[in-house]
Amino acid sequence: MTTVKECLILAAGNGSRLASVSYGVPKPLVPLRGVPLLEHVMMSCQEAGISRFVIVVGYRADLIRSWIAERSFEGISVTLIENCEYGRANGVSALAARQELRNRFLLLMSDHIFEPKTAKALLRQPIGDDEVMLAVDRNVDGVFDLDDATKVECEGRHIVGIGKNLDRYNALDTGMFLCTPALFDRLESVKKNEDCSLSDGMRQLGREQKLRAFDIGDAHWHDVDSPEALVHAESIFDRDFCENPLAERLVRV
Repeated sequence: MTTVKECLILAAGNGSRLASVSYGVPKPLVPLRGVPLLEHVMMSCQEAGISRFVIVVGYRADLIRSWIAERSFEGISVTLIENCEYGRANGVSALAARQELRNRFLLLMSDHIFEPKTAKALLRQPIGDDEVMLAVDRNVDGVFDLDDATKVECEGRHIVGIGKNLDRYNALDTGMFLCTPALFDRLESVKKNEDCSLSDGMRQLGREQKLRAFDIGDAHWHDVDSPEALVHAESIFDRDFCENPLAERLVRV
């Protein structure tokens, strides 16, 4: 089994829903318990065995570039890719990193926090060379904001539907994917007017029965994309994310 050491993080959006509390700072740098969201994601990934990050930036890319330059990330390398068309859907950001990723990789969002053990378990899963695996949460009643969550319809271990407005669903998209480079081919195939979302690409994989589900069980994750979601994440962090590698040095803000 191939050991996965690379991670693609999508961090290009302007985070408009967090604007009232971010004060112009790009969403990846919005602090959670005094630590930027992006650092939470990166350190949890490193704990899971990731050593190389490819991060796609866009809105206020200069601030993220400066933040990376000022950090001392021992044992990892970071490549920044700038997506000047960050106003488009997130599939365009993923495609911007195509030339950097030739092997299997972990794909994450910069505003989704998670437990390192979840990433470790996902990275151990076998997948075919033309498949993608999405970590799903079947506890649909436990999510903070169900209306905003991306819903998933699973049939066994195959995903046959994905989107925010699904009428039928039995799981939620956690924003954590184990990918092969085949993802980029599917994203290219569904582009319309030079635009596409990750969900567009995933639906294409689903139609081909190449999109599989990994059930995270009782593991915790949280999408921090609104002021209310940030407040909620602050309130549950000690309970649900106490094993994260940053926990010992977090400060209250």
